Amino acid sequence: MNSFQADPYNALNAKTEAQKLAFAPIVFHAARTLRDLGVLAALDDAGSQGLNAAAIAGKTGVSEYGVKVLLDMAVSAHIVTWQSPNYVLANVGHFLLYDGMTRANMDFTADVCYAAMAHLTESIETGSPAGLKELGQWSSIYEGLSTLPDKAKESWFQFDHFYSDRSFPLLLEKVFTSKPKKLFDIGGNTGKWATQCCNYDADVEVTIIDLPQQIEMALEQAKVNGLEGRIKGHPFNALDNSISLPEGADVWWMSQFLDCFSPMEILSILRRVRQAMSPQATVYILELFWDAQKYEAASYSLNATSLYFTCLANGNSRFYRCEEFLQIVEEAGFEVAEQTDNIGLGHTLLTLKARP
Repeated sequence: MNSFQADPYNALNAKTEAQKLAFAPIVFHAARTLRDLGVLAALDDAGSQGLNAAAIAGKTGVSEYGVKVLLDMAVSAHIVTWQSPNYVLANVGHFLLYDGMTRANMDFTADVCYAAMAHLTESIETGSPAGLKELGQWSSIYEGLSTLPDKAKESWFQFDHFYSDRSFPLLLEKVFTSKPKKLFDIGGNTGKWATQCCNYDADVEVTIIDLPQQIEMALEQAKVNGLEGRIKGHPFNALDNSISLPEGADVWWMSQFLDCFSPMEILSILRRVRQAMSPQATVYILELFWDAQKYEAASYSLNATSLYFTCLANGNSRFYRCEEFLQIVEEAGFEVAEQTDNIGLGHTLLTLKARP
């Protein structure tokens, strides 16, 4: 990540960037409004010629005043260009309109994080998810996922699945090379990975190890998919150090799970996996490390999402630096048999074996 070692701005450019940060919440809502009211789509349809404000108003039903005040901000934000008398969609506007990652991130920010982030200072000072009260009365967001307000729930799962789902198909062949008969999925969430495993290999049995609320959702989905006999649940609160894990798995799987915990909590979970697993078992950890990304946009997105963990999830977790995470893995009694970076949208797969 050498691009982060030097200050890229001179004084004048730095002042401009500071203003962008100062007004970032306003620009965010302007961009989302332009997308949701169909203004960006109307400009896209118009192509390189663009449209004037009156024409856009006629096509979208937005007042001419609304069109102008939004798009003038969009000119400054380089979402559109101004070619008098017309506005023309720029590259940033195209990605706001069509890019799946941008849409998932924007809706997650708006529907899950936005109001909560006003409590970020309190979260940092207290080490607790102070913003969570904007969504409900839980000690962590994971307790409330099944009962989040509808829009927040939809955007949370779209965000979560957008990143994980694109990695899963690439990983099935690797995980099933050894023909495991029993797979434990810790933090299995809604059971998407478990379902794909069962569809990939007709002989595997998957146990989802998660909070009772999550297991209930996963087992309901398994029943819908005709997999109720092969996908099972084992209730587990990872924060209760007195609770041990079940035994008997050939493969232990954790996908975007350990980033939900503090370093000491990760150490506790991994030590319990180490204690419960057989010597021949394999542990797979699929994670996103912000310093293992190919593109600056990916690192930026991960570091921003870490503040969601701070303010909403539990107050003490994040996306880690890879080196920091590997130190925990070693301390827990594992050795890394293989590390594969840049899977899907920037995931890293760690293949672990118990250290003798």
